[in-house]
Formats: sequence, C-alpha cells, structure tokens
Amino acid sequence: MITRSAEAHWNGDVMKGTGTVKLGSGAFEGQYSFNTRFADGVGTNPEELIGAAHAGCFSMALSGVLTRAGTPPTHIHTTAKVSLDKTDAGFVISKILLSTEAEVPGIDAETFLAKATEAKLNCPVSKALAGVEIQLEAKLN
Repeated sequence: MITRSAEAHWNGDVMKGTGTVKLGSGAFEGQYSFNTRFADGVGTNPEELIGAAHAGCFSMALSGVLTRAGTPPTHIHTTAKVSLDKTDAGFVISKILLSTEAEVPGIDAETFLAKATEAKLNCPVSKALAGVEIQLEAKLN
C-alpha cells in the first residue's frame, strides 16, 4: 500500500484567520484563508487542490487506458472545475467538470470519448469522490 500525506495549519477564527497547506513531498506549500476560498484572495483553497488532484489523476488514468488500447497519447491536457455550493445543510462540493483535450494518433472521436469515460470512472480520485457529480467533456486536438 502506498500512503501519501499533506498537512494544513490554521490560525484564528474562520473569517479573519489564515492557514497554510503543505504537500508531504515538499512540492507545494501555500497559504489559504476565507477570502481564498469564498472570494478572490491570494492563495489556494481546498477545492482548487481537489481539482488539481482530480485533473492529474484523470490525465494519468486516460493515458493508461489509451496506451493499453494500443493508441498512446502524444499529450493530454485536463482542467477540473470544482463547484462549491451553499445548501441548507452547509457548503457542499456539488459537481466537478473535467475538460480534457488530447492528441492521440490513430483514434477517432467516438473511441476517444469512450476511453475518457472509462478513465473518469476508474481513476482513484474519481472513485474517492463518488458522492460528487462528475461531468466530462473530451475532445481530440
């Protein structure tokens, strides 16, 4: 089993406080606050980090699916838009839109969409986020 880690530290109340997040690998450390999550403050937020993880995981999964099918990609670019909505029960991540573009020699658009859908369903981050609606847009370059 592989275990990865990250950490967060928070100072102060929710509205005026500040925090930092840090990846266990040391590849990223950044600040976050109420304003970076709910307005346009400088720094990151949990939803943005989830989006980065999901886009990265999906891109790797898609590369694997395509390679196993005999059509390895030249490149894949994926964005993830994570929607945070306020409900009567509080805030909830309601939807993630994965938009991917790829250059894949020897594949047609219909097959590419089928492979992208397979990757979306089987990427470990998608599985971890099974309670969230995950939408997919996929096109070839």
